[in-house]
Amino acid sequence: MTVLTRFIISVVLSLPLLANMILMPFGGHLPGGAWTQLVLTTLIMLISAKPFIHTSWAAFKNHHANMDTLVAIGTTTAYVYSLFAMATNRPVFFESAAFVTTFVLLGQVFEERMRNNASDAVAKLGNLQAKTATVIKDGQPIRIPLAEVQVGDLIQVKPGEKIAVDGTVVDGTSTVNEAMVTGESMPVTKQAGDKVIGATINQTGTLTFKADKVGDDTLLAQIVELVKKAQNSHAPIQKLTDQVSDIFVPVVLIVAILTFEIWYNFLYVSFATALIYAVAVVVIACPCALGLATPTALMVGTGRSAKLGILIKNGDVLEAVNRVKTVAFDKTGTITTGQPQVVDVIGDRQVVLGLAAALEAKSEHPLAQAILAANDRSSDLTVTNFQAIQGQGVTGTVNGQPTWVGSPTLMAQPFPEKWQSEMDRLTGEAKTVVAVGQGDQVLGLIAIQDTPKVTSKEAIADLKQLGLSTVMVTGDNQAVAEAIAKEVGIDRVVANVLPADKAAVVEDLQKQGSVAFVGDGINDAPALTTADVGIAMGSGTDIAIDAGGIVLVKNDLRDVPLAIELSKKTFNRIKLNLFWAFIYNVIGLPIAAGLFVGVGLALSPELAGLAMAFSSLSVVTSSVLLNRTPLKTERQVVMN
Repeated sequence: MTVLTRFIISVVLSLPLLANMILMPFGGHLPGGAWTQLVLTTLIMLISAKPFIHTSWAAFKNHHANMDTLVAIGTTTAYVYSLFAMATNRPVFFESAAFVTTFVLLGQVFEERMRNNASDAVAKLGNLQAKTATVIKDGQPIRIPLAEVQVGDLIQVKPGEKIAVDGTVVDGTSTVNEAMVTGESMPVTKQAGDKVIGATINQTGTLTFKADKVGDDTLLAQIVELVKKAQNSHAPIQKLTDQVSDIFVPVVLIVAILTFEIWYNFLYVSFATALIYAVAVVVIACPCALGLATPTALMVGTGRSAKLGILIKNGDVLEAVNRVKTVAFDKTGTITTGQPQVVDVIGDRQVVLGLAAALEAKSEHPLAQAILAANDRSSDLTVTNFQAIQGQGVTGTVNGQPTWVGSPTLMAQPFPEKWQSEMDRLTGEAKTVVAVGQGDQVLGLIAIQDTPKVTSKEAIADLKQLGLSTVMVTGDNQAVAEAIAKEVGIDRVVANVLPADKAAVVEDLQKQGSVAFVGDGINDAPALTTADVGIAMGSGTDIAIDAGGIVLVKNDLRDVPLAIELSKKTFNRIKLNLFWAFIYNVIGLPIAAGLFVGVGLALSPELAGLAMAFSSLSVVTSSVLLNRTPLKTERQVVMN
């Protein structure tokens, strides 16, 4: 039976008892009097309160006490005493047991609704995926269920259709709306060689792509699984709640017994009055709000981050992020694009790039692709006698003229001083420079560099706004690393680091405080694991993503400060919730014990139960408000 069903039953059966309480001052009462109250309360105890008793008994057999222990003892004491009072013609307090059960269940309904909302969000993520796919079999498109798609299948997707699984485009050009997975509102152009994500929507053209990942291996499935794990995990601070409950419950029971003894034996009130004070102490001390403080904030925080394209894997990460002082970055593919680009052309751009592209079209060197990408004009130049010279460049005959691209050593004559000074200037800016010439004449220079991502500078500025220091850890040479660091605003550079030594650099940084490491490659996995918080770029390798405690789906470096800020906000909300839960008990216990009865301030068990329910509600509300907490580093994104 669900908590909601038990709550509804308890409310329905408690209403007549409430009516009886209202009528009593006017001389009215329920038909059947105490017998009717007995029947109604017994049904509540058997149906609605029974799970509390079972749970507390199981905990008692294991020598533990939990939140349900206090509820079970409070309701059972009020019920059993009322049976005794009924047998001896004394006033009964059946309504106390009934109302306490009802109000405790009210708090649990709040919690369950919170969990259901989180589960619904995860279910909606899962429902984003397509149900079928059009697979090319023997040259013919065939519609099959998604579950039958296999790795390597060729899949066709038309405009307006959902992309079935993760894959690589082999034919066609189109724009794809990836907002439902990455959160980015702008469509992304896809063509042969580009990756596509399952559940995203193809918009303008027909694409054919090869399935790379299916089933649980797709990005969407991994997102759903990570969100589930995060929402069901426990932050280390949760252990504090568990430890408090083990000590708190026995202490409360002792306080309740002392309350009864003092009121009955020293202040000489009636047995029933002393018992009511004792029961009120037990009920109001029930630490339900303590139990809600961590999981509700954790669910809201991880749910909000998932909508922003930031996957927080577990509650441990939240606490670790709160202590981070330094953020260290890999360079290539993390701060930079990872793809060399032409950044400067000295000389006639059209002539220089045209000749260079004609020769480099036959080259397999990585820099050749940068030159070809920069040349935006079609060429009718004819290349013969092509030759690649190891470590120097390429030569050939272009339209009958001997042409070369690469090192100045390819020239038979000394390199002109004019061009040498330009080359020295560009090299000093940490750029790779190649010369372009025909015969003994230098026509120009091409400077190539792995440039920072357009978002890197903003991301570093946001981290500094959060009071964090930044470090670049790279295997590149010091000059290149320093140039990139200066451009984006990074505080410190550790260059010439071998891949196996990145983790050692992180350990060294940890001597000054907690470290978060951001990376995307296989060689970053040890550093991601060694760091207090590993942040993996979503476009990185599977190994890096597995090693990271936070995954940035959108591969946007600006999500690093956003992830850190949101994690801190979530953890601080947990602490705020715990503070209010503790304060509530500290204030409520002496009132329930009757210390302020002389000034007219007292709590009956049913009012204590109501106060406890509203304490739980306040904690849940505090957690829900985390969704509306402003973030300094949050950008305007469109969510589906």
